[in-house]
Amino acid sequence: MNDYIFPGQSPDPESFFSQPPETEPDEKLAVLCAISEPQSADTASSLDELERLCETASVKCVSRLVQPRERPDNAAFFGKGKLFELSELCRTLGAGLAVFDSELSPVQIRNIESVLPDGVRVIDRTMLILDIFAAGARTAEGMLQVEIAQLKYSIPRLIGSGKDLSRQGGGIGTRGPGESKLELDRRRARERINSLEKQLDQLKRVRATQRRARERSGIPRIAVAGYTNAGKSTLINRLTGSDIYCADKLFATLDPTTRRLELPDSGEAVITDTVGFVNRLPHHLVEAFRSTLDEVCFADVLLVVFDSSDPELAGRFDVTYEVINSLFEKNEVYDVPRINVFNKCDKPESKKVLSNFFIEGDCAVVSAVTGEDIGELLALVEKKLSEKKKCVTFRFPPSKLSALDQLYRQSNVESVKYLFDGGVLVTAFCDAKILGMYGVYISDDIPDDPDPNS
Repeated sequence: MNDYIFPGQSPDPESFFSQPPETEPDEKLAVLCAISEPQSADTASSLDELERLCETASVKCVSRLVQPRERPDNAAFFGKGKLFELSELCRTLGAGLAVFDSELSPVQIRNIESVLPDGVRVIDRTMLILDIFAAGARTAEGMLQVEIAQLKYSIPRLIGSGKDLSRQGGGIGTRGPGESKLELDRRRARERINSLEKQLDQLKRVRATQRRARERSGIPRIAVAGYTNAGKSTLINRLTGSDIYCADKLFATLDPTTRRLELPDSGEAVITDTVGFVNRLPHHLVEAFRSTLDEVCFADVLLVVFDSSDPELAGRFDVTYEVINSLFEKNEVYDVPRINVFNKCDKPESKKVLSNFFIEGDCAVVSAVTGEDIGELLALVEKKLSEKKKCVTFRFPPSKLSALDQLYRQSNVESVKYLFDGGVLVTAFCDAKILGMYGVYISDDIPDDPDPNS
């Protein structure tokens, strides 16, 4: 084994590095590793979430290893003693994975693995999340997005060694500038990314076309966003009577899902689920999933869902709005009406958590499982939609007078004026649906009706 030698250290063949593992390394068993910065109280919470991510990937956490220090070691993340301790833990517990709660550099991964027993792999938080997404994506768009994110993350981490770094074309008839295997791998990865992005762009155009069609139809659009495992899919199932896959695990939903929703007074709407957020959501994932995450920017109402029984609610709240605000900023959209939905109020912990959390703005406390206060949430959604109604004046020709019935039923009609030519002027407060249906009849100029006796 090519052990990593710390500065000032001499190789010691009698060290426990050379000892065989007590059991064969099992990749379904993991040791969680992290740095605990001074005065930081977030390490335990972050490791709890990392353990849940491992459970989602069907990996069991058998131990945790935390080193208090200002910053990770540039060469091997941990100090010498902690690396030795990690090696011993993996050897005695049979762990085949060392999962780090921070993003690792290629050099750190190589040096850590050189110290650990043979067969033990080193991955970081981002690699774990990407693996979960790769296993869970089902639609063509979702799988493309995940593969692009994986490739973009892996390119700077491709490592060559020994003969792999030698120039190709060393024999007669093959001489030339050549290309290292590492460079070749990177070039192929970039070519693959370009190919995938072209396919994804085509799907993006389809999604944009569907979005424009919904805009023309005037059907209100509702988007659901929030931290992973907050109950977004369960809430949509409760509101629409659908059967979107739900599970008590992180990232149960990876593919965007749209369903029809019947509002009590406003009629039909569409509601779209989005991928959940997580602390330190990998940048490449946010970029790859932008076409689906952008649904939150084009919605008429955004439901931001939180788990009201989560003791880390305040932190989840900040992370969620950090991602949402970044999406708004990139799309230059800032006026999407939002409702904070505090789900899982049926759990005993909910009241205690909410009592310590300051709630402001439009919000609803509900239970998607029991249906508690779902009616109040729908009323709040309709209130938000009504606030978006615009006062417009339509000029309908005689052949379109049947539109009056629709306007009286779904809009607030302010005035009606019948014209001498048989048409009619109608001033009403209308929502996006009516504007989409009758937008061509909007009149900016109100004509003076001529006197029929002149």
